[in-house]
Amino acid sequence: MFAPLSRVLIEEAGIGPGHAVLDVGGGSGEPALTIAAIVGELGSVVYTDPAASMVKSARAEAERRGLSNIRFQQCAAEKLPFADNSFDTVVSRLSAMFFADVSAALRETLRVVRPGGAVSLLVWAEREGNPFFSVVTEILDRFVPAEPEEEDAPAAFRFAATGKLTGLLRSAGATSVTEREFPFFIEAPITVDQFWQLRTEMSDTFRKKLARLVPDQVAAIRYTVQKKVGSYFKSGAMSFPGNVLIVSGRKPDV
Repeated sequence: MFAPLSRVLIEEAGIGPGHAVLDVGGGSGEPALTIAAIVGELGSVVYTDPAASMVKSARAEAERRGLSNIRFQQCAAEKLPFADNSFDTVVSRLSAMFFADVSAALRETLRVVRPGGAVSLLVWAEREGNPFFSVVTEILDRFVPAEPEEEDAPAAFRFAATGKLTGLLRSAGATSVTEREFPFFIEAPITVDQFWQLRTEMSDTFRKKLARLVPDQVAAIRYTVQKKVGSYFKSGAMSFPGNVLIVSGRKPDV
């Protein structure tokens, strides 16, 4: 579903054959797995994620694909176990929003990238431009009102406000910092029923809220969600508009 995001992040960072790349917060394996195929045998990729289950899943997929130029490290973004100036490029796809200490994580990414090297981060833009998430959240909140969140609490739309992440990247020491929107489509050959299952699997918050409701309430939410998103499903396929922000900068040359 998010393949367009891997492609645009790779393009933004200027990744090519022979590069040494670090993927911070790689989740189930992307974009590290795609990057490994691009940098080739002369290049290398290091995938990191704080969750052991994610590292295990990504490593298994790399083995299935026969990728030998990628290695895996379980670690937090705030404490990267790599030497200074180890990588040509650092990327992060849809993970910076969940860093426990964003400023510390950004300083670490700049520490491990070489002078002049790029750091490229991809985060969700405004909630209203991402109905894949907002439709379900709005309907669920009618049944189980959301508790107030701290403004800077780790959450999907933590950096949706224009300029928020760019300011932090500059403060961490990056130069030539830029930000741009990238509209795309979240597409997959799935039905409305499968979409409901997918969203309940993706969101821990969603699952916890549903667990507090009786079966009739869950059925009502499911029906309302499926009716609301029906326009995004045609001929048995899903196609939601989506929008992200791409924030990039460079480590100053020594």
